[in-house]
Amino acid sequence: MNHPHPNLSTPPALVDGGLRIVALGGLTEIGRNMTVFEYKSKLLIVDCGVLFPEDTQPGIDLILPDFSYIRDRLHDVVGIFLTHGHEDHIGAVPYLLRERGDIAIYGSALTLALITAKLKEHRISPLTREVREGGTEDIGPFTLEFVAVNHSIPDALAVVINTDAGRVLATGDFKMDQLPLDGRITDLRTFARLGEQGVDLFMVDSTNADVPGFTPSEREIMPALNRVIASTRRRVIVASFSSHVHRVQQVIDIAAQHGRKVVFIGRSMVRNMKIAEDMGYLHVPADLVIDAKDLDQYDDNVVLICTGSQGEPMAALSRMANGDQQIRVGEGDTVILASSLIPGNENSVFRVINELTRFGAKVVHKANAMVHVSGHAAAGELLYCYNIVKPKYVMPIHGEWRHMKANAELAIQSGVSRSNTFIVDNGVVIDLINHEAEIVGAVPVGFVFVDGQSIGDITESSLKDRRILGEEGFISCIVVIDSQSGKIVAGPDIHARGFNEDAAMFDEVKMRIEKALATAVADGNNGTHQLSQIVRKTIGGWVGGEHRRKPMIVPVVIEV
Repeated sequence: MNHPHPNLSTPPALVDGGLRIVALGGLTEIGRNMTVFEYKSKLLIVDCGVLFPEDTQPGIDLILPDFSYIRDRLHDVVGIFLTHGHEDHIGAVPYLLRERGDIAIYGSALTLALITAKLKEHRISPLTREVREGGTEDIGPFTLEFVAVNHSIPDALAVVINTDAGRVLATGDFKMDQLPLDGRITDLRTFARLGEQGVDLFMVDSTNADVPGFTPSEREIMPALNRVIASTRRRVIVASFSSHVHRVQQVIDIAAQHGRKVVFIGRSMVRNMKIAEDMGYLHVPADLVIDAKDLDQYDDNVVLICTGSQGEPMAALSRMANGDQQIRVGEGDTVILASSLIPGNENSVFRVINELTRFGAKVVHKANAMVHVSGHAAAGELLYCYNIVKPKYVMPIHGEWRHMKANAELAIQSGVSRSNTFIVDNGVVIDLINHEAEIVGAVPVGFVFVDGQSIGDITESSLKDRRILGEEGFISCIVVIDSQSGKIVAGPDIHARGFNEDAAMFDEVKMRIEKALATAVADGNNGTHQLSQIVRKTIGGWVGGEHRRKPMIVPVVIEV
């Protein structure tokens, strides 16, 4: 296992009446949140999200949690509870339901509407159970209580998991905006009541734990958005997450104020905003929104709201930056990136910003204007929560190592003992028995890569090959030898791609190959496998020494 638990062994069987907690994703990373709770031989899953690939994972579409820990026990799963509707919390549900389709999904109204629409695209009809803040639900042997929390999407919920072994409070993603656009604040009164009753394990969002103070209110970005939209001569293009209903509401309100029509661009944006409007979470004035195909009938007095704020290659904004979208960006247009950078996406986003700027657009983003606030609690808010909840044990979740470590330090400052804070990696097993928690072992968890239709077939070794091909190039060498004498009959023929492809350059190494093969045959090495390894080694030594490169080398030795 990764630091700091390298010596953990397979956990023992869970004792009767104990509660076991295993995160299969979401720790030491921003994404693929999924935690499994086991109690009385039954499993409860909280969240089931995806992680988006980095530049070092070429060709990968999505990364899923590793279901292998529960694969043999899917019949024991009593339900999935989804804290809110963001992709990093719901995106892997279709892949889990492919393995067992009748697992009941619990969540708030908007969360269930978003996951149902996603599952429809996968041709899956889910069993859904709507829950509300203040409500409780018995799911198998677990008693769940739901608490309103404020986040960058409406209808987010924290969850209390009550068992005889102890009480767990998991925040999901949250912040403490005191003036939220929808008036729905994080329910600190319930947090305080739970604190009075006693919280054994507090699982807390860590994303902004290393940011001092308080996360600004959503309302504070209104003046900046208003200023940018008011001062733009031509079109305004706002890129946002397709689930960020609050941000879209702000843009709609400002567009209406300035007499601009609004167009939604991107399949997920159109779908999610229709759901949000139908359910009353998004308020759109009559005749404000027009269809993208009718854009030509209007002058430049429009605001386009699209996907692609993270530089995703297939999203609408990236395609505009590449010039292969029907909407052409140019002089006088302003593009607003209304989001923060998810770690790992920086290069993709800066590439999009550069291309849009090259076309003449003005690009406004978090670094040069107040056009985004985070959906996650900063250090000041987290300290408030620790003082209110007064948990016995703390487990930072949802963050990279630096975020989780910062979160643990806040808990310790507020009075939680250092030995009662668990900074753990995915797969580490924590048992809560009779209100006492401890780390008891670890189970193997890996990355499951989605590449087109293939799920889990791509390995780290395949990705290494892709990186070598992308960065170092490819050389193949074909040699035909006489099966009796071992002498070269034809070749060596060398072909290169993504490397210096000047054929004359390889004359020197061809002579080296001929010499190495002659020596090998004289020494009695005449198997095609052995000879092909000699060819590989000879080319590798030459290309490394002469060119300081390590291309992929494919030697083929044929006997005739």
